[in-house]
Amino acid sequence: MSTPDPTPATTSTLAHPLFADALRELGLDVEVRRFPEATRTAAEAADAVGCELSQIVKSLIFEADGVPVLVLMDGSSRVDVELVRAELGAGKVERARAALVRETTGYAIGGVPPFGHRTKTRVLADRGLLGHPAVWAAAGTPHTVFRLDPATLVELAGGSLVDVRERTA
Repeated sequence: MSTPDPTPATTSTLAHPLFADALRELGLDVEVRRFPEATRTAAEAADAVGCELSQIVKSLIFEADGVPVLVLMDGSSRVDVELVRAELGAGKVERARAALVRETTGYAIGGVPPFGHRTKTRVLADRGLLGHPAVWAAAGTPHTVFRLDPATLVELAGGSLVDVRERTA
C-alpha cells in the first residue's frame, strides 16, 4: 500500500478546532498532517504516516466506576482492563460508549487526541510509549495526526506513567 501524501496546510486549518485551540494555549507548534483516507485505527494511522505501529498513540476512554478515564497506549498493544482497575482502585472498568467519549473529550472515537479535551479527566499513560524518540497521535479528527516526543506528550496530557499493557503469553 502506498502512503498517501498528506494535505499541506496550517495547523489551525487541519486540526479539530478544539485541539487547535489547545495547541495555541500551550504555545505548542507541531505539524499536523491530514490524510485523504481516515486513520481511525492505529494500523491505518501507521500506514498513512509510514511509521511502526507501536509509534501510534491510542487515546482510549474507559469508565472506572462510572467515571471517565483516558488511557494512552501504543498502537501495537492492548490495554489490560484489570491492570487499569487495579491502578485506579476501581471496582469496575469498561470501555466507554461513543456518546460518553464525545461528551467527555469533545471528539469522536478514531480522532481523540491525548490532550485538549472538553473536560479534565484522569490520564494513565502506558510506560511503553517512552520506547520511541517520537510518536504520532490523533489531532482531533480521524483524518489528522501530529508528531511529538512521548515524554512531552505524556506531560501535556497530565498523564501518570503506569504499566497497563496486556501481556502476551
